[in-house]
Amino acid sequence: MKTLLSALLLGGALMIAAAPAARADAMADAKATVDKYASKVTKWDGPTSGPKIAKDKTIVVLAGDMKNGGILGVVSGIEEAAKAAGWTVRTIDGAGSISGRTAAVGQGIALNPDGIVVAGFDAVEQQAGLEQAKNAKIPIVAWHTAPEVGPVPAAGVFANVTTDPMQVAKAAADWAYVDAKGKPGVVIFTDSTYAVAIAKADAMKAEIEKLGGTVVEYVDTPIAETSTRMPQLTTSLLQRHGDAWTHSLAINDLYFDFMGPSLAAAGIAGDGKPVNVAAGDGSESAYQRIRSGQYQAVTVAEPLKLQGWQLVDELNRAFAGQPWSGYVSPLHIVTKANVEFDGGPSNAFDPDNGYRDAYKTIWGVK
Repeated sequence: MKTLLSALLLGGALMIAAAPAARADAMADAKATVDKYASKVTKWDGPTSGPKIAKDKTIVVLAGDMKNGGILGVVSGIEEAAKAAGWTVRTIDGAGSISGRTAAVGQGIALNPDGIVVAGFDAVEQQAGLEQAKNAKIPIVAWHTAPEVGPVPAAGVFANVTTDPMQVAKAAADWAYVDAKGKPGVVIFTDSTYAVAIAKADAMKAEIEKLGGTVVEYVDTPIAETSTRMPQLTTSLLQRHGDAWTHSLAINDLYFDFMGPSLAAAGIAGDGKPVNVAAGDGSESAYQRIRSGQYQAVTVAEPLKLQGWQLVDELNRAFAGQPWSGYVSPLHIVTKANVEFDGGPSNAFDPDNGYRDAYKTIWGVK
């Protein structure tokens, strides 16, 4: 009996001793992720070969909502790349609504362009309209149109350009976990209109819970209505959760554009709790909030202009009958400590890795 009791006590002691080691491993892993993605991006890891640029092309960009800073950044990159390529660009704003996007798709197809870029909305939502483009043999590339990177055959998309949304979600959740010293109480903001948004939000929830943190609430609210919904929603969440709400994880910076006044009215300082973390996209307003320490600590930014150049390159590959490049662009954890590098002064993640020259070399343009 003594031997059995001793063994049980020893086993208990071993289990008690093992628990902190497991937590330490989780913290070490999370810190490693944060360190990896917070470092400066200086090396070009994209394509180095491909078809020469097709001449005299006209493309239409179907923008989900030009009020969205991520979409604005990508469109800017497309325009910059198209100018280098000698192409003409026409952008049509879907204005943040399903009806607006439907009208934009119809207008875009009516222009009979050489190629179409779907920027910032789910192609499946507009599949009926985009099917017309597919039948007319108009190549379609996209940005943030699905959870997966690369071809989306069901939607007729030659290549979906994005960072890996699951890595973006993990990076955001890991940062919150580290910042909370292993005890985050998280509210997650997402929008079920977009499959990629739900995929990212679900991944953040799973990562926080795997690490041992708590998701105090999972909020599904339309990103197009953040200006009207977020002020009152923020107040309600504070009333429900109080100090248990330590961190916010949102699928886009736009949620935090309209949260600050409600937090300030509740007497919460700009660098107080809840600490706001965005899993995309790295908007200008997000950079400004991070730089000034006002109601956002982190954005997991995408290289929006680089992605605009990649979209033009992918269309060019489609025109040439070649496969997509296979390139997955890098993500970057932006904090107050590193906001001034990798394009920081321009309020965007614009890596100094020579991507413009790399694409020009592939295309054979100066």
